[in-house]
Amino acid sequence: MNPRTLPKTHLLRKNREYQKVYRSGKRLRGDCFSLIYTPNGLDTNRLGISVHGRLKGAVQRNRIKRIIKEFYRLNRELLPPSMDIVFAVRKGFAPRTPAEIREAVAPLVGDTQAAAGSGKTTPA
Repeated sequence: MNPRTLPKTHLLRKNREYQKVYRSGKRLRGDCFSLIYTPNGLDTNRLGISVHGRLKGAVQRNRIKRIIKEFYRLNRELLPPSMDIVFAVRKGFAPRTPAEIREAVAPLVGDTQAAAGSGKTTPA
């Protein structure tokens, strides 16, 4: 399998999967979005996207979802492994590119990985 594809197995699809993350997950709050994550016991992480209904217009909500999926597809290594992650979007979040999402998420996730001792090292 190509590492740059996004198979459906890497996405949360059922309501009970989302509810498990909401109930037992830890939250990282960003500007107009939150990342909620919990261990999943799998070899890979899975992504779920929740866009608040107050964000008017299906076109705008679906565009945000596409951009978040593209961010995830290109930057899976940035997110903690073996986690179910829900990207919850609130009103006011309007990224135009996956790079903008990376800039918003990287500081949050970097702090979490450092605290968890992820063991990632930078090459010399």
